[in-house]
Amino acid sequence: MEQARVVIAIVLSLLVFLVWNYFFTPQPPVNTKPPESVDQKSEPQAPLVAEPTTPAASAPAAGTSAKPEPIGLPQETGAPARKVTIETPLYRVVLSERGGVFSRFVLKNYKEKMGADAPLKEMIDQDLKSGIFQIGFANQSIPNLGTAVFRIDNEQETVSIKDEPVAVSCTWTSGQGLAVTKEFVFDPQSYLIDMRVRVANDPGQALADSLWVSMGKLFEEEKRMYGFTGASTYMNGKLEQVALKKIAESEPMTGKMQWMALQDRYFILSLVPKNENQGTLKIGMGPDGVVENRYTKPSQAFGTESPQSEFQIYIGPKSLKLLKSYNNDLDKAINFGWFDIIARPLLYLMNYIHDNLVANYGIAIIILTIITKIIFWPLGNKSYKSMAEMKKLQPLIAEIREKYKGDKQRMNQETMALYRTYKVNPMGGCLPMVVQIPVFFALYRMLYEAIELRHAPFMGWITDLSAPDRLGNFSFSIPLMEPPYGIPVLTLVMGVSMLLQQKMSPPAGDPTQAKMMMIMPVVFIFIFINFSSGLVLYWLVNNIISIGQQYYTQKKHA
Repeated sequence: MEQARVVIAIVLSLLVFLVWNYFFTPQPPVNTKPPESVDQKSEPQAPLVAEPTTPAASAPAAGTSAKPEPIGLPQETGAPARKVTIETPLYRVVLSERGGVFSRFVLKNYKEKMGADAPLKEMIDQDLKSGIFQIGFANQSIPNLGTAVFRIDNEQETVSIKDEPVAVSCTWTSGQGLAVTKEFVFDPQSYLIDMRVRVANDPGQALADSLWVSMGKLFEEEKRMYGFTGASTYMNGKLEQVALKKIAESEPMTGKMQWMALQDRYFILSLVPKNENQGTLKIGMGPDGVVENRYTKPSQAFGTESPQSEFQIYIGPKSLKLLKSYNNDLDKAINFGWFDIIARPLLYLMNYIHDNLVANYGIAIIILTIITKIIFWPLGNKSYKSMAEMKKLQPLIAEIREKYKGDKQRMNQETMALYRTYKVNPMGGCLPMVVQIPVFFALYRMLYEAIELRHAPFMGWITDLSAPDRLGNFSFSIPLMEPPYGIPVLTLVMGVSMLLQQKMSPPAGDPTQAKMMMIMPVVFIFIFINFSSGLVLYWLVNNIISIGQQYYTQKKHA
């Protein structure tokens, strides 16, 4: 029992180390296709996902054949296509007549990386030649619609939207009475974009098929991190997430779909059906690493008075507060896994502190740490009191060890009898460490994925709380350290604080265990060396407060 504190410390260290080793080891690159030249990008690629064969996607309307004959003239795949740029205060989107898709989408309030000269965040990789939000029909009633040339109703090359929402339509016509229109409504005050799809058909022509909408994303090569990256959906009242490595084996999902999304650490592309959300979702990956979500509606007949299909598009930051305000369940895309029940309140509290008390997320993390420490203060007092009592017993324990060093069983019996005599619980000092494990991982997950910390400065050399702290920039590499290479000041100070805590704690009776305990701070330095500076800041402040509380308690019970 007296080695319990050592065992708990080792277990905690191994847990953190295993998490770090698992989530920070490189994974095979998602995009294995070499970059193409600008000339090669001129023609859009075909959709990636095979046509769904589920009943919702392929069931014909009453009185129609299972495989309708194609309607309309051959598509004008070689015809010239304009591109119109829509500017709002929040984003810039390029609408291409080739397929009537978004070919570019730039967020104006976010950059690709740190730096005054860094480019704005591009949400559509330029290797994704097909653009996003293609439409088509599952049974190919109108073949090659994704590469058809739609005509945009606005003659301007750039549409600037500042005050009121503006609608921009693009239409493809067959010349035989068939017209397909995609209308987008851009709101200057919101990341939400309305999309309406209308199919008007000549009464003399039969058209019954399943409309689909797709979007794709080329995920960047990145290390496997502690957070979700891939395709997700909220279907039948349940969040479904398909990580990149699981996409190849994913099966079509049928039911009531609230939204589908492609998301990485900080940003999300999503489509939200509005009027009819029954259908089938198929997730696939092309040979070049492009992941595509395709939502297919149930089959319907299209005529002159066909109901339009309405959707909402969201392309932007994974901000919990922002997504929650839209009331479309898209906030459920932000999920912190097992620790979501702890991480969400911590995120709300951190943002509240930042928005109402201090305009610095580093200070907000410090205040958040103090609040969590206050919550655990009574438990900490009890534990530190137990540790102080253990420390007073060390001379007596040393005598028992010396007296019975040749008889371990008797040594343990006498030691336990000593604890019972003085009513000391040897496990009492371990409680804070055990309790902090779920809080630590919840904070780690939250601080790792919080868009608010991306490129958020704290002070001095810490200019990005979502990145590891580095003072300076060395030209040489350092083992176990990820670039950039520099002095991890916060991490080193955190290690010193842990060493000080070890000095204040009752020493382990066994010399080998005592040495292991003293090595723990060094182990934690190497574990934390690549963690975000926001998380290291939390751990450092937590240690400093713990040192103060431990010092006060030990003095009180000396």
